[in-house]
Amino acid sequence: MIEEEVLSETQEIIEDNMNYTLFSWSKQKGISPIAVKYGEGVYLYDYDDKRYIDFSSGLMNVNIGHGNQRITQAVVQQMQQISYVTPSCVTKVRGDLGKKLAEICPGDLNKAFFTLCGATSIENAIKLARLYTGKHKILSRYQSYHGSSNGAMTASGDPRKLPVDSQQSPNFVHFDLPYLYRWEYGEENLLKEAVASLERMIAYEAPGNIAAILLEGESGSSGCLQYPKGYLKAVRKICDDNGILLIMDEVMSGFGRTGKWFGFENHGIVPDMIAMAKGLTCGYIPFGCLMVSDRIAAKYDDAMLALGLTYSAHPVACAAALETIQVYEDEKLIENAVYMGEYLNGQIELLKKKHKSIGDWRNTGLLGCLEIVKNRETKEPMAPFNAKPAESLVMNKVAAKIKELGMYTFVRWGYVFIAPPLCVTKDQIDEGLAIISEALLIADEHTY
Repeated sequence: MIEEEVLSETQEIIEDNMNYTLFSWSKQKGISPIAVKYGEGVYLYDYDDKRYIDFSSGLMNVNIGHGNQRITQAVVQQMQQISYVTPSCVTKVRGDLGKKLAEICPGDLNKAFFTLCGATSIENAIKLARLYTGKHKILSRYQSYHGSSNGAMTASGDPRKLPVDSQQSPNFVHFDLPYLYRWEYGEENLLKEAVASLERMIAYEAPGNIAAILLEGESGSSGCLQYPKGYLKAVRKICDDNGILLIMDEVMSGFGRTGKWFGFENHGIVPDMIAMAKGLTCGYIPFGCLMVSDRIAAKYDDAMLALGLTYSAHPVACAAALETIQVYEDEKLIENAVYMGEYLNGQIELLKKKHKSIGDWRNTGLLGCLEIVKNRETKEPMAPFNAKPAESLVMNKVAAKIKELGMYTFVRWGYVFIAPPLCVTKDQIDEGLAIISEALLIADEHTY
């Protein structure tokens, strides 16, 4: 008689997930996920009691840290009152949240349309821009990411859209925006060329056809590719001069991640719409919001607003968001993001002296990315944009070592992301950087 293998609790959990669920953006065999039992602050714990420091805040969304029971209590309290009403009904928490968001948003961005996630915020921003302007084209950047639903994915300039290019939505146009590390002609010329290139694109596509320009408040998963100084101000003026709306995607860069409530505030502009999610509830409950200017909203005072979702303004999600915003304020997390971001920048400068594989460091607040290279002079990447498996061997080893040493973070192509929860301390930053430093010894061996 052959005895059946007895699986540990961790193995059984992983096998059930592997056998009965699908994983996003991944091959389905040969992966080794962490079986997370619980989280606390900047740490995750698996079923074998191994601790992982979360250095990318999940997917750059758990800004307040894991396990904050204030959100649990707010959700439970709301569910004890009412868990769901149709969007045509109202609840106190819906109005309270809308009012609070109007307070923290600049300018006349006072109207909230509540969605389910980042992608649905983007989808509704695109739809509303077309409805409001009567125009159809949406301009967005290559090397950007706006979500995985059909319209949001088409708007993205990310190679994850390439397998479904045949299904893409019509009337999206992408433009290139180089970044300073890989620009050879000086920072002043970068701004001039970036603005001139966009102006040419608008002339080619015709301003009378363009409903909106869609940009991230600060670049995230494409590599934290920072805008040339003055670029967003120039884009704002171009939009104003041509009757084009400006939509800022703050799904990743919003809610303190960059040291401001919203990433675009680092650039001194006010958009026409803000798409938000992630840090709005920090992943505790799926939720999103499209913040709209009074000027746009006024058009629908006496006309139907052709937007709708069954779970729009879900009261439980609204309660989670309202309490999350209160946590940001009470725990001074945005101020801490600025302070810890400055400390992190200093520590990375020390790390650069130790590791010749570090080519560049780009960071705003606590939204940062190391670009790993084979050679600092030639800037040859350790893994190129949209790297093939054979080109990713070294970075895969780096990522595996990071996990082995007790860290969860986002490693993509030649990038190692550093975006811990905003409650992180100096000691925790040092702990995380020590792990990354040891893993980068692998990359150093492949430099020349």
